[in-house]
Amino acid sequence: MVTAQPTRRAGRASLLLAVGVLAAVAFAGRVGPRHTMVVAGPVGAVAMLVVGRRAGLTLDAVGLDPRTWRRGAVYAAVSVAVVGAVYTVGVLVPATRAAFLDERYRDGVRTALVNAFVVIPLGTVLFEEVAFRGVLWGLVRVRHGTVRATAVSAALFGCWHVLPSLRLNEVNPAVADVVGPGAAGRALAVAGAVVFTGAAGVLLCELRRRSGSLLAPAGLHWAVNGLGVLVAAGVAPSTGS
Repeated sequence: MVTAQPTRRAGRASLLLAVGVLAAVAFAGRVGPRHTMVVAGPVGAVAMLVVGRRAGLTLDAVGLDPRTWRRGAVYAAVSVAVVGAVYTVGVLVPATRAAFLDERYRDGVRTALVNAFVVIPLGTVLFEEVAFRGVLWGLVRVRHGTVRATAVSAALFGCWHVLPSLRLNEVNPAVADVVGPGAAGRALAVAGAVVFTGAAGVLLCELRRRSGSLLAPAGLHWAVNGLGVLVAAGVAPSTGS
């Protein structure tokens, strides 16, 4: 498929619209009730795709061409297997087991299953992959090439994690041990989260590029988060079913 080349003004406007959708979804997730993102995520993903379509991006340009699904699914399956193996080793080794202790995931196996198979796929993976590795990556790539597209996407992905990491040093003992308590610890935790997720964004963009499909980064993204929730719930003291 050929991707239409937007004019400079249209390309800039589309990029601003995409960033506006990011801001709106982030705001909804921040001020809305629990699990708002289960609704806001899919709605935001559709809004992002509309922005991309109006800018002239094809299904191939945003990683949704059906011809790439099989290859993307293979990448996704391998990612899930690798992350699962790493997490298994991490839990079995006493020195790294503490990294999985997080007070946010002490609600029992049932809640963990809902989070892993409903909340995270709809509220996190769907929107973030369509937004960062789909539309935003496609908008920048069509005008400035792959390297700049990856840099912009990864930088925005890192910044996207500022709000979710504000209490990271309070809820994760392993993080608290490294950065310490208080405002200074919070700042270090946030900075670390931004750098880490920005680097992860580069890897996810590369999976997107190599496979041609959003399924590849989506698989890794879900594995890190979804399997992480399940493992954390499994090793944490349960407070419910």
